Amino acid sequence: MIFALLSVIDLVFSVYIFILIAGAVFSWLYAFNIVNPHNPLIAAIGNFLYRATEPVLAPIRRVLPNLGSIDISPIVVFLIIYFIRIFMWRAYFGVFF
Repeated sequence: MIFALLSVIDLVFSVYIFILIAGAVFSWLYAFNIVNPHNPLIAAIGNFLYRATEPVLAPIRRVLPNLGSIDISPIVVFLIIYFIRIFMWRAYFGVFF
């Protein structure tokens, strides 16, 4: 029972990592004017990615120092998710070093 729950949580973290990567790539494509923001499909994808990632990234951006145009908040979220996943599985299997 607990293993199934942890597996679902791990899957949610994996999917969210892909959403974060897609959001970062989309923001680069939008910033360099490669995608057309007036296309309704592109606007819908951008809106979804923004709404899915901004609630997690915004508090981290407030804490991080301003690095100009470089946004390292997705990297911080990747690291947080990585440590949560490692801690979660090690706690389940009882493996602590």
